[in-house]
Amino acid sequence: MDNNYFKMKAAVLKSYGDAKKSFHIEEVPMPVISNNEVIIKVEAFGLNFADVMARRGLYNDAPPLPSILGYDVVGEVVEAVCEEGKKLLGKRVVAMTRFGGYAEFAKTDVSGVAVISNNLASVKASALATQYCTAYYGAMECTNLFKGDRVLIHAAAGGVGTAITQLAKIKGCEVIGLTSKEAKMAYLKENGVDHPINISKVDYIDQIKKLSDNKLDVIFNSVGGKSYKKDMSILDKGGKILLYGVADRLNNSKGILGTVNLLLKFGIMTPIQLMISSQSIIGINMLRIADYKPKVLKRCLEKVVEMTENGTLDPKEGGVFKIDDLSKAHAFLESRNSVGKIVVKW
Repeated sequence: MDNNYFKMKAAVLKSYGDAKKSFHIEEVPMPVISNNEVIIKVEAFGLNFADVMARRGLYNDAPPLPSILGYDVVGEVVEAVCEEGKKLLGKRVVAMTRFGGYAEFAKTDVSGVAVISNNLASVKASALATQYCTAYYGAMECTNLFKGDRVLIHAAAGGVGTAITQLAKIKGCEVIGLTSKEAKMAYLKENGVDHPINISKVDYIDQIKKLSDNKLDVIFNSVGGKSYKKDMSILDKGGKILLYGVADRLNNSKGILGTVNLLLKFGIMTPIQLMISSQSIIGINMLRIADYKPKVLKRCLEKVVEMTENGTLDPKEGGVFKIDDLSKAHAFLESRNSVGKIVVKW
């Protein structure tokens, strides 16, 4: 049966800009699946900073307007085609979607789906699909953290930063966490950060140098821009920088001039410099992993679900909003006053 005859509600991004004006709740056709895809009846969907970038028109991967954003959902599998998907029918799951999550029903590849227990809160579960998968892939697969490693985490109070901190502490690392809000300093300590730094008050490079003469082993950077060059100045020989976001893009204008300005902030580096210092720069884009390495995504998702269900990981609740308050949820995330994971419920 053609699902286009059936309608569902979705939060459609109609225009770029202010959160109050960008989204409209509308009836749209139900998603249609094929091959290895499943349809999930959504009980809640999560917000990610990439959603803010997409709403502002600054995220190249986002679909053209009008579009339905959303990377992660929690709900029940209600339709499947393949045998693997049929085994999930009626199961409560968390899933990473290729957009389309801001809807009553969402589709995704079966590789991006993991079964969860009924007692796992949706706000915690939704953090696992994108943020905790990004953290696990970066901290456990792209690099191998060791006891005593000195680790720096930008935006340490955010969803990915929270997850990386927990993973780094499991490995016995010394963690330095950055935030731009004084109110988040206590949160960082509670989550395990050894040395919280408020970058709105001090230069984090100076503060890190005061902590020790030793440089850093691993740096997790979601900001990009000029922070990348600063990070390179405190990266030890054999060290690694993992880039998984460019939040600094919000500080630049749209179009080619904004892009050029952003690139200039990063600066120029040749591979020979990395070889001489035995350093590594690793880029992480979980959409690309989902598209081209689905087995890797599935492995990461199932692992973080397992670690959360057994209490090893503890996703933090950043706020729960009703669908009619989606614009408030977006504005809250963009304000950078939030910590942990923000979800929206139907």
